[in-house]
Amino acid sequence: MSALLAVLERQSADDWQRALDALIPSIHPIDQNATRIWFAFFPLKLHLALEAARAEGPEREAAVVQTLRLMGRWRLADQVDRSHTFLFSHRYWPQVKSAIGAFDQPIADTTPLVDVAKAVADAAARTARVDPDMLYGMSLVGLMTLRQAGAAAFDAAPGKIHLSEVVRARSPHQVMKVRARDDWQGPLGFLRGHMKRWTITYDENDPAASFTAINGQEIATAAQADKKDYRSRDSRCIPGEGPIPVECRAASCGTCWVGVLAGAEKLSPIVDRDERQRVKVFGYADTQEPQPIIRLACQAKAGGAVSIVIPPWNGFLSGPTSR
Repeated sequence: MSALLAVLERQSADDWQRALDALIPSIHPIDQNATRIWFAFFPLKLHLALEAARAEGPEREAAVVQTLRLMGRWRLADQVDRSHTFLFSHRYWPQVKSAIGAFDQPIADTTPLVDVAKAVADAAARTARVDPDMLYGMSLVGLMTLRQAGAAAFDAAPGKIHLSEVVRARSPHQVMKVRARDDWQGPLGFLRGHMKRWTITYDENDPAASFTAINGQEIATAAQADKKDYRSRDSRCIPGEGPIPVECRAASCGTCWVGVLAGAEKLSPIVDRDERQRVKVFGYADTQEPQPIIRLACQAKAGGAVSIVIPPWNGFLSGPTSR
């Protein structure tokens, strides 16, 4: 695995982005958005900035963390087995991890990352007895996890699946059917108008992980109705504000960014001068899509049932990461 890691370490952030863009069409539809979201949640440029700072000493690393206003859990080394639970293919993580650890094919700097990911997926698919397209996204995720976590942390992780038996039993068709379905508004639902209510799911693996949004309501505002204690498991959460970390509600802090697994088209179009500009400033995403999969929950308004993912950290990727 050392030879594989050495090659991965020589790939630039642009190389990884090109590999992701090239691989997306080949990934099973259930994980296309999820794979893109994962790479937005764990950008190589952030890892490189902190890695360079760490080489200068703990004080320099702490200074960069403070400059970037990082909060939460951004180190992949601490979550090798857990960072990708929102991918459907997480249930095949043991096979993918094993295939990466056993990878022994000849590889050179000129070998496309896409080919490496597909080779890993092919090997894992034979063991898991699934079609390789189900594992393409997870394989690229696994390779990036190795790249950022390092061989020691990668090997030390047990390769566990963090899903209940009920969740693991669901088929891709069942999950995609649920994602596509909107809430039933009753026999006279057409009369509800702006009072229609939509379910916002923030963890598909937890049946209790959802809240309701009134039609046209910002996701972060709707989350306030969920009064459970979230601060005990995520220090970024404010008591009484729900599961989404939030501070300003004006697109200024970047705390409430989320990934949209399904239903991006049911959210209000992104506003260029506000949300789009701020998302780019934070460094979370840079896209011209009218309804992208990376949004600020304080700005995105619900017009249907949506499935989101809350990232484990937030901050500003400008400054040292852009050098």
